Amino acid sequence: MLSETARREELLLRSEERELTRGEYAELFHLLKQDSVLPPRYTTHIISYSKKVFIPLTNLCRDSCGYCTFAKKPWEAEAKTYNIDEVIEVAKRGQGMGCKEALISLGDKPELAYPEYRNLLKHMGYPSTFDYIIGACENILAHTLLLPHVNGGTLSWSEMKELRRVSPSIGVMLESISERLLEAGGAHENCPDKHPKARIAMIKAAGNLRIPLTTGLLIGIGETEDEIIDSLLLLRRIQLEYGHIQEVIIQNFRPKRGTRMENWLEPDIRDFLAVIALARVVLGGLTVIQAPPNLARINPVEYVKRGVGDFGGISPLTADFINPEAPWPHIESFRRSLEQSGYSLEERLCVYPKYTGDERWIHPDLAKRVRLMQAKLQVVQA
Repeated sequence: MLSETARREELLLRSEERELTRGEYAELFHLLKQDSVLPPRYTTHIISYSKKVFIPLTNLCRDSCGYCTFAKKPWEAEAKTYNIDEVIEVAKRGQGMGCKEALISLGDKPELAYPEYRNLLKHMGYPSTFDYIIGACENILAHTLLLPHVNGGTLSWSEMKELRRVSPSIGVMLESISERLLEAGGAHENCPDKHPKARIAMIKAAGNLRIPLTTGLLIGIGETEDEIIDSLLLLRRIQLEYGHIQEVIIQNFRPKRGTRMENWLEPDIRDFLAVIALARVVLGGLTVIQAPPNLARINPVEYVKRGVGDFGGISPLTADFINPEAPWPHIESFRRSLEQSGYSLEERLCVYPKYTGDERWIHPDLAKRVRLMQAKLQVVQA
């Protein structure tokens, strides 16, 4: 009978030849919880990140996720909707600090829940939140050199087709395929925009439209191990069909005061590292595995040893408004820390290099701009 170590290595080698069966992935997941450090062939010595500004266009949202402190009601003191002048001002400051990405993030469809917000949109001259997203991106492109990357919630096919003109990449977290989380007491109770079927449809539609996409899983919100495996296998199948998922984020849940889930336990660090390693094995070389360094409960170098190849957007200017309690690492200090462990940190654009040179993936209105920015970045790093 094979030892656990030998069986783990056998499954890893087999996964390089073919997709494992679901049962084999479950067995491998168990073994990775004992030792999740992957062989060198699964890791890279060049780790990427994007230097960004985070612009939370509005923190109003019609959903009520059990773990979220970002979403506010119009009558709460911290409710905030940026005007266009504020968007441009933040983007210009970010450009002055060397940022290339403007992350546009916001609550989902607040105009469907709040008449006060509908009136505000009307006053600003926008019939919907989506129209305001387009306007914000157009102004960023007109007044700065930054590239928008939009996390706009669950969008339709037609909305993404229009968004492609002003945002070379977009993001939407799958979080989990579990519909149980929508039930009473679940993390996604009263969250119509977090229905897995809607998220999956959006991810597939983005592939149909050839939009480079960021997605990912949120670990520790009530999903089972089987649901983690099935979520990763689903993303693998979608990526094999469309090839547009540029990165898959594996994010650890962190409880926040004042939320329904404030007393939930964080995922065990050993289990979380095993999820990262499993994601790397399941997705193989099809895409890049990312993990947020500001949420790490362990040296992020340990993430790299499990197959992480990217640390996402890091801002020298703005906070992580989704996780304000978790500051970004200082970029140069972070770089030195990785170098001390034998790795290097390289900047990228919000859209990955594999897509920037292929106009099938970039709208003609953005293609020249993206190519020039990619070329300048390569010169700096040469």
